[in-house]
Amino acid sequence: MATITLGGTPANTNGNLPKQGDKAPKVSLSKTDLSQVSLKDYEGQKLVLNIFPSVDTGVCAASVRKFNEEASNLTNTKVLCISRDLPFAQARFCGAEGLNNVECLSDFNDGNFGKTFGVEIQDGAFRGLHARAVVILDEEGKVIYNQLVSEIGQEPNYEDVLNHI
Repeated sequence: MATITLGGTPANTNGNLPKQGDKAPKVSLSKTDLSQVSLKDYEGQKLVLNIFPSVDTGVCAASVRKFNEEASNLTNTKVLCISRDLPFAQARFCGAEGLNNVECLSDFNDGNFGKTFGVEIQDGAFRGLHARAVVILDEEGKVIYNQLVSEIGQEPNYEDVLNHI
């Protein structure tokens, strides 16, 4: 379990992010067209997992925009933006914003991604949503970087993330 804050108020996650060197847990997520995809489907590419509570909040939306901007400069790397939002909300947001360099994936069905990656918020106003985090996987699906953002209202350290890709 990790402790984060929301506006300075402590909240706990259900676990900890996968450690560097670990194989990414097997999970299934929903694409915006409601089809299912697993992280294994992306093997052969590096993955940046931009994990956040909801695309309908300012900081989360800013992180999706920033990663979309950066993704166009990345080689053999896919940026996956993962939240508990309904796939329709993710599609609406990316469509309205013209974001084509990232892929939004939803954990709305059962929250298994959040539970398995240790980012499900257990208490407080965002209970049941994902904490803000970034995980980078190598081409074989092994964790090469992780960052749990201690204050939900803050953006990830993009420079640190990009230095690890």
